[in-house]
Amino acid sequence: MTYRFFTPAPPKAATGRTAEVYRQLRDEFLGPAPTFRALSVAPELLTATWALMREALLAGDASRVDRELVASAVSRANRCRFCVDAHVMLLHALGEHELAEVVARGGTPAEPRHAALVAWAEASRTPEAADWASPYRPEVTGTALAFHFVNRIVSALLDPDLLPGGLQRYPLVRSAGGRLHATSAREPKEPGRGLALLGVGTTAPPAWAGDSPVGVAYASLRDAAGRGGELLGDVARRTVEATVRWEDGRHPTRPAEWAADLIRDLPGADRVGTRIALLAAFAPAAIRAGDVALWRLSHPDDADLVRLVAYGAITATDHVAQTLSPAEL
Repeated sequence: MTYRFFTPAPPKAATGRTAEVYRQLRDEFLGPAPTFRALSVAPELLTATWALMREALLAGDASRVDRELVASAVSRANRCRFCVDAHVMLLHALGEHELAEVVARGGTPAEPRHAALVAWAEASRTPEAADWASPYRPEVTGTALAFHFVNRIVSALLDPDLLPGGLQRYPLVRSAGGRLHATSAREPKEPGRGLALLGVGTTAPPAWAGDSPVGVAYASLRDAAGRGGELLGDVARRTVEATVRWEDGRHPTRPAEWAADLIRDLPGADRVGTRIALLAAFAPAAIRAGDVALWRLSHPDDADLVRLVAYGAITATDHVAQTLSPAEL
Protein backbone atom coordinates (compact mmCIF):
# COMPACT_ATOMS: atom_id res chain seq x y z
CA MET A 1 0.00 0.00 0.00
CA THR A 2 1.31 3.43 -1.00
CA TYR A 3 0.29 6.70 0.62
CA ARG A 4 0.03 9.49 -1.91
CA PHE A 5 1.36 12.54 -0.05
CA PHE A 6 2.92 11.41 3.24
CA THR A 7 3.74 8.25 5.15
CA PRO A 8 2.10 8.02 8.59
CA ALA A 9 3.94 6.72 11.64
CA PRO A 10 3.92 2.93 12.12
CA PRO A 11 1.20 1.55 14.41
CA LYS A 12 3.74 0.47 17.03
CA ALA A 13 4.60 4.15 17.59
CA ALA A 14 1.00 5.09 18.43
CA THR A 15 0.15 6.58 21.82
CA GLY A 16 -2.93 8.00 23.54
CA ARG A 17 -6.24 7.91 21.69
CA THR A 18 -4.58 6.68 18.52
CA ALA A 19 -3.28 3.61 20.34
CA GLU A 20 -6.74 2.98 21.81
CA VAL A 21 -8.35 3.14 18.36
CA TYR A 22 -5.71 0.77 16.99
CA ARG A 23 -6.47 -1.70 19.80
CA GLN A 24 -10.14 -1.72 18.86
CA LEU A 25 -9.24 -2.10 15.19
CA ARG A 26 -7.12 -5.16 16.02
CA ASP A 27 -9.87 -6.64 18.18
CA GLU A 28 -12.82 -6.03 15.86
CA PHE A 29 -11.82 -5.18 12.29
CA LEU A 30 -8.83 -5.63 9.99
CA GLY A 31 -6.27 -4.05 12.28
CA PRO A 32 -4.85 -0.54 11.70
CA ALA A 33 -5.79 -0.52 8.00
CA PRO A 34 -4.25 2.13 5.70
CA THR A 35 -7.35 4.33 5.84
CA PHE A 36 -7.06 4.71 9.59
CA ARG A 37 -3.30 5.07 9.55
CA ALA A 38 -3.66 7.99 7.11
CA LEU A 39 -6.08 9.66 9.55
CA SER A 40 -3.83 9.07 12.55
CA VAL A 41 -2.06 12.43 12.05
CA ALA A 42 -5.37 14.01 13.17
CA PRO A 43 -6.48 11.86 16.14
CA GLU A 44 -9.88 13.55 16.45
CA LEU A 45 -10.70 12.50 12.87
CA LEU A 46 -9.30 9.00 13.35
CA THR A 47 -11.42 8.47 16.47
CA ALA A 48 -14.65 9.81 15.02
CA THR A 49 -14.25 7.93 11.73
CA TRP A 50 -13.63 4.65 13.53
CA ALA A 51 -16.59 5.26 15.88
CA LEU A 52 -18.95 5.74 12.93
CA MET A 53 -17.52 2.81 11.00
CA ARG A 54 -17.79 0.52 14.01
CA GLU A 55 -21.28 1.51 15.12
CA ALA A 56 -22.72 1.57 11.57
CA LEU A 57 -20.96 -1.27 9.75
CA LEU A 58 -20.03 -3.72 12.51
CA ALA A 59 -22.22 -3.39 15.61
CA GLY A 60 -25.87 -4.15 16.25
CA ASP A 61 -28.18 -6.74 14.76
CA ALA A 62 -28.77 -5.39 11.23
CA SER A 63 -27.59 -7.80 8.54
CA ARG A 64 -23.83 -7.47 8.07
CA VAL A 65 -24.23 -8.75 4.50
CA ASP A 66 -26.65 -5.91 3.75
CA ARG A 67 -24.23 -3.41 5.20
CA GLU A 68 -21.29 -4.76 3.20
CA LEU A 69 -23.43 -4.51 0.08
CA VAL A 70 -24.16 -0.88 0.90
CA ALA A 71 -20.47 -0.17 1.54
CA SER A 72 -19.56 -1.71 -1.81
CA ALA A 73 -22.34 0.04 -3.74
CA VAL A 74 -21.60 3.50 -2.32
CA SER A 75 -17.91 2.92 -3.05
CA ARG A 76 -18.74 2.04 -6.64
CA ALA A 77 -20.89 5.18 -7.01
CA ASN A 78 -17.95 7.22 -5.68
CA ARG A 79 -15.44 5.41 -7.95
CA CYS A 80 -13.35 4.26 -4.97
CA ARG A 81 -11.78 1.06 -6.29
CA PHE A 82 -9.81 0.46 -3.08
CA CYS A 83 -13.00 0.35 -0.97
CA VAL A 84 -14.94 -1.76 -3.47
CA ASP A 85 -12.14 -4.35 -3.40
CA ALA A 86 -11.92 -4.32 0.40
CA HIS A 87 -15.65 -4.89 0.90
CA VAL A 88 -15.91 -7.52 -1.81
CA MET A 89 -13.30 -9.39 0.23
CA LEU A 90 -15.44 -8.94 3.35
CA LEU A 91 -18.48 -10.36 1.54
CA HIS A 92 -16.31 -13.42 0.89
CA ALA A 93 -15.45 -13.43 4.61
CA LEU A 94 -19.17 -13.62 5.38
CA GLY A 95 -19.52 -16.66 3.13
CA GLU A 96 -21.32 -14.78 0.33
CA HIS A 97 -18.96 -15.89 -2.42
CA GLU A 98 -21.34 -15.66 -5.40
CA LEU A 99 -22.72 -12.31 -4.28
CA ALA A 100 -19.18 -10.99 -3.74
CA GLU A 101 -18.19 -11.84 -7.31
CA VAL A 102 -21.34 -10.23 -8.73
CA VAL A 103 -20.43 -7.04 -6.85
CA ALA A 104 -16.81 -7.28 -8.03
CA ARG A 105 -18.01 -7.39 -11.65
CA GLY A 106 -20.30 -4.39 -11.11
CA GLY A 107 -23.37 -6.53 -11.66
CA THR A 108 -26.84 -6.54 -10.12
CA PRO A 109 -27.49 -9.10 -7.35
CA ALA A 110 -30.00 -11.81 -8.28
CA GLU A 111 -32.03 -11.48 -5.08
CA PRO A 112 -34.53 -8.60 -5.50
CA ARG A 113 -34.01 -7.31 -1.95
CA HIS A 114 -30.24 -7.10 -2.48
CA ALA A 115 -30.72 -5.47 -5.89
CA ALA A 116 -32.98 -2.83 -4.34
CA LEU A 117 -30.46 -2.16 -1.57
CA VAL A 118 -27.64 -1.68 -4.10
CA ALA A 119 -29.75 0.66 -6.23
CA TRP A 120 -30.68 2.71 -3.15
CA ALA A 121 -27.04 2.98 -2.03
CA GLU A 122 -25.79 3.99 -5.48
CA ALA A 123 -28.51 6.64 -5.80
CA SER A 124 -27.22 8.39 -2.68
CA ARG A 125 -24.35 9.93 -4.68
CA THR A 126 -26.89 12.41 -6.13
CA PRO A 127 -29.56 12.54 -3.41
CA GLU A 128 -31.55 15.50 -4.72
CA ALA A 129 -31.73 14.20 -8.28
CA ALA A 130 -32.69 10.74 -7.02
CA ASP A 131 -35.15 12.03 -4.40
CA TRP A 132 -33.09 9.92 -2.00
CA ALA A 133 -34.31 9.00 1.46
CA SER A 134 -33.93 5.91 3.64
CA PRO A 135 -36.39 3.20 4.65
CA TYR A 136 -33.55 1.37 6.41
CA ARG A 137 -32.34 1.11 9.99
CA PRO A 138 -29.74 3.61 11.25
CA GLU A 139 -26.94 1.04 10.93
CA VAL A 140 -27.60 0.58 7.20
CA THR A 141 -28.11 4.29 6.58
CA GLY A 142 -25.06 5.12 8.70
CA THR A 143 -22.98 2.69 6.65
CA ALA A 144 -23.88 4.59 3.48
CA LEU A 145 -22.84 7.88 5.07
CA ALA A 146 -19.67 6.41 6.57
CA PHE A 147 -18.53 5.31 3.14
CA HIS A 148 -19.35 8.60 1.46
CA PHE A 149 -16.80 10.04 3.87
CA VAL A 150 -14.27 7.19 3.87
CA ASN A 151 -14.28 6.80 0.07
CA ARG A 152 -13.19 10.40 -0.30
CA ILE A 153 -10.45 10.10 2.32
CA VAL A 154 -9.14 6.93 0.68
CA SER A 155 -9.25 8.26 -2.88
CA ALA A 156 -7.47 11.45 -1.84
CA LEU A 157 -4.73 9.98 0.36
CA LEU A 158 -4.11 6.39 -0.82
CA ASP A 159 -3.20 4.71 -4.07
CA PRO A 160 -6.10 2.59 -5.36
CA ASP A 161 -4.49 -0.86 -5.12
CA LEU A 162 -5.25 -2.72 -1.92
CA LEU A 163 -2.50 -5.27 -2.69
CA PRO A 164 0.67 -4.98 -4.81
CA GLY A 165 -0.03 -5.12 -8.52
CA GLY A 166 -3.79 -5.11 -7.96
CA LEU A 167 -3.76 -8.74 -6.82
CA GLN A 168 -7.03 -8.21 -4.97
CA ARG A 169 -8.85 -8.13 -8.31
CA TYR A 170 -8.22 -11.87 -8.84
CA PRO A 171 -11.15 -13.98 -7.54
CA LEU A 172 -8.91 -16.53 -5.84
CA VAL A 173 -7.06 -13.79 -3.98
CA ARG A 174 -10.32 -12.15 -2.89
CA SER A 175 -11.68 -15.46 -1.66
CA ALA A 176 -8.48 -16.30 0.22
CA GLY A 177 -8.44 -12.87 1.86
CA GLY A 178 -12.04 -13.40 2.92
CA ARG A 179 -11.22 -16.73 4.57
CA LEU A 180 -8.39 -15.05 6.45
CA HIS A 181 -10.81 -12.54 8.02
CA ALA A 182 -13.88 -14.79 8.33
CA THR A 183 -13.79 -15.21 12.11
CA SER A 184 -13.55 -11.49 12.83
CA ALA A 185 -16.18 -10.56 10.22
CA ARG A 186 -18.76 -13.01 11.56
CA GLU A 187 -18.29 -12.27 15.26
CA PRO A 188 -21.12 -10.11 16.70
CA LYS A 189 -20.13 -6.71 18.06
CA GLU A 190 -22.05 -4.98 20.83
CA PRO A 191 -23.14 -1.40 20.08
CA GLY A 192 -21.49 1.48 21.88
CA ARG A 193 -17.85 0.50 22.34
CA GLY A 194 -16.69 2.97 19.71
CA LEU A 195 -18.45 5.83 21.49
CA ALA A 196 -16.27 5.36 24.58
CA LEU A 197 -13.37 6.89 22.63
CA LEU A 198 -15.23 10.10 21.76
CA GLY A 199 -15.24 13.36 23.64
CA VAL A 200 -18.41 15.26 24.41
CA GLY A 201 -20.22 16.18 21.20
CA THR A 202 -21.08 19.79 20.43
CA THR A 203 -24.24 19.08 18.42
CA ALA A 204 -27.19 16.76 18.89
CA PRO A 205 -27.34 13.48 16.95
CA PRO A 206 -29.33 13.75 13.69
CA ALA A 207 -33.02 12.91 13.69
CA TRP A 208 -32.68 10.14 11.07
CA ALA A 209 -30.71 8.01 13.57
CA GLY A 210 -33.25 8.02 16.39
CA ASP A 211 -31.50 7.00 19.62
CA SER A 212 -29.00 4.72 17.88
CA PRO A 213 -25.27 5.05 18.73
CA VAL A 214 -24.81 5.60 15.00
CA GLY A 215 -26.26 9.09 15.35
CA VAL A 216 -23.86 10.05 18.13
CA ALA A 217 -20.92 8.79 16.07
CA TYR A 218 -22.09 10.62 12.94
CA ALA A 219 -22.53 13.90 14.84
CA SER A 220 -19.04 13.53 16.27
CA LEU A 221 -17.52 13.00 12.81
CA ARG A 222 -19.49 15.89 11.36
CA ASP A 223 -18.15 18.17 14.12
CA ALA A 224 -14.54 16.96 13.89
CA ALA A 225 -14.31 17.05 10.09
CA GLY A 226 -16.28 20.28 9.78
CA ARG A 227 -13.63 22.08 11.82
CA GLY A 228 -11.26 21.62 8.89
CA GLY A 229 -13.18 24.44 7.23
CA GLU A 230 -11.50 26.82 9.68
CA LEU A 231 -8.37 26.45 7.51
CA LEU A 232 -10.20 28.49 4.83
CA GLY A 233 -11.71 31.96 4.80
CA ASP A 234 -15.45 32.62 4.91
CA VAL A 235 -15.85 33.15 1.16
CA ALA A 236 -13.89 29.99 0.43
CA ARG A 237 -16.06 27.92 2.78
CA ARG A 238 -19.23 29.31 1.24
CA THR A 239 -17.88 28.41 -2.19
CA VAL A 240 -17.28 24.79 -1.18
CA GLU A 241 -20.63 24.41 0.57
CA ALA A 242 -22.66 26.08 -2.19
CA THR A 243 -20.93 24.03 -4.88
CA VAL A 244 -21.75 20.80 -3.03
CA ARG A 245 -25.42 21.79 -2.93
CA TRP A 246 -25.84 22.86 -6.53
CA GLU A 247 -23.69 20.15 -8.14
CA ASP A 248 -25.47 17.40 -6.14
CA GLY A 249 -22.81 14.72 -6.50
CA ARG A 250 -22.11 15.17 -10.20
CA HIS A 251 -18.80 13.66 -11.34
CA PRO A 252 -16.89 16.50 -13.07
CA THR A 253 -15.73 15.49 -16.55
CA ARG A 254 -12.44 17.36 -16.20
CA PRO A 255 -11.96 17.89 -12.46
CA ALA A 256 -8.85 20.06 -12.68
CA GLU A 257 -10.41 22.58 -15.07
CA TRP A 258 -13.74 22.47 -13.21
CA ALA A 259 -12.07 23.34 -9.90
CA ALA A 260 -9.90 26.03 -11.51
CA ASP A 261 -13.00 27.84 -12.79
CA LEU A 262 -14.63 27.79 -9.35
CA ILE A 263 -11.65 29.29 -7.50
CA ARG A 264 -10.73 31.93 -10.08
CA ASP A 265 -12.26 34.89 -8.22
CA LEU A 266 -11.27 33.85 -4.67
CA PRO A 267 -8.55 35.63 -2.67
CA GLY A 268 -5.16 34.26 -3.66
CA ALA A 269 -4.41 32.86 -0.20
CA ASP A 270 -7.51 30.64 -0.34
CA ARG A 271 -7.34 29.34 -3.89
CA VAL A 272 -5.28 26.20 -3.44
CA GLY A 273 -7.03 25.17 -0.21
CA THR A 274 -10.44 25.63 -1.80
CA ARG A 275 -9.33 23.65 -4.83
CA ILE A 276 -8.25 20.73 -2.61
CA ALA A 277 -11.49 20.84 -0.60
CA LEU A 278 -13.63 20.93 -3.76
CA LEU A 279 -11.74 18.04 -5.30
CA ALA A 280 -12.03 16.11 -2.01
CA ALA A 281 -15.81 16.52 -2.23
CA PHE A 282 -16.22 15.57 -5.90
CA ALA A 283 -13.13 13.92 -7.39
CA PRO A 284 -10.58 13.23 -4.63
CA ALA A 285 -8.30 11.10 -6.80
CA ALA A 286 -7.73 14.24 -8.91
CA ILE A 287 -5.84 15.99 -6.09
CA ARG A 288 -2.26 16.18 -7.34
CA ALA A 289 1.16 16.51 -5.76
CA GLY A 290 1.39 20.06 -7.13
CA ASP A 291 -1.79 21.06 -5.27
CA VAL A 292 -0.40 19.64 -2.05
CA ALA A 293 3.01 21.27 -2.53
CA LEU A 294 1.39 24.70 -2.92
CA TRP A 295 -0.80 24.09 0.16
CA ARG A 296 2.24 23.11 2.20
CA LEU A 297 3.89 26.48 1.56
CA SER A 298 1.52 27.93 4.16
CA HIS A 299 0.39 24.75 5.96
CA PRO A 300 3.35 22.34 6.17
CA ASP A 301 1.81 19.86 8.64
CA ASP A 302 0.36 16.58 7.39
CA ALA A 303 -2.50 17.04 9.86
CA ASP A 304 -3.69 20.22 8.14
CA LEU A 305 -3.78 18.47 4.77
CA VAL A 306 -5.88 15.65 6.24
CA ARG A 307 -8.21 18.10 7.99
CA LEU A 308 -8.73 20.03 4.74
CA VAL A 309 -9.52 16.84 2.81
CA ALA A 310 -11.86 15.75 5.62
CA TYR A 311 -13.69 19.07 5.41
CA GLY A 312 -14.39 18.55 1.72
CA ALA A 313 -15.40 14.95 2.37
CA ILE A 314 -17.82 15.72 5.22
CA THR A 315 -19.39 18.60 3.30
CA ALA A 316 -20.31 16.16 0.52
CA THR A 317 -21.38 13.51 3.02
CA ASP A 318 -23.62 15.84 4.99
CA HIS A 319 -25.30 16.93 1.74
CA VAL A 320 -26.44 13.30 1.48
CA ALA A 321 -27.44 13.18 5.16
CA GLN A 322 -29.51 16.38 4.99
CA THR A 323 -32.12 14.64 2.80
CA LEU A 324 -32.93 12.03 5.46
CA SER A 325 -36.09 11.85 7.53
CA PRO A 326 -36.27 10.61 11.15
CA ALA A 327 -35.69 6.89 11.52
CA GLU A 328 -38.59 4.48 12.05
CA LEU A 329 -37.16 1.96 14.50
